[in-house]
Amino acid sequence: MKSKVLNYLIIIEPDKRTGNGDACYSVYCPLLGLADSGDTIEEAIFNMEQLITFHLECLKEEAGYKDFMFSDHSENSIITTAKVRIPA
Repeated sequence: MKSKVLNYLIIIEPDKRTGNGDACYSVYCPLLGLADSGDTIEEAIFNMEQLITFHLECLKEEAGYKDFMFSDHSENSIITTAKVRIPA
């Protein structure tokens, strides 16, 4: 089966689990409107990769799989943040 590598921006933040307050990491994919979590950064990334795959497979089955769902980031892109300080 032919496949294509897609890259999506995800945001990972330290968080606490609802209910018990245990430390975890929340992960978001803003383009697709998805959120998940994991006990470690690696687990959060893995869970998001699984969720994105599931989400895109469901869209394909529903005939809603459009090109706009593809990220325009190449496999070699570097995605980072810029932290700036402004006067209060």
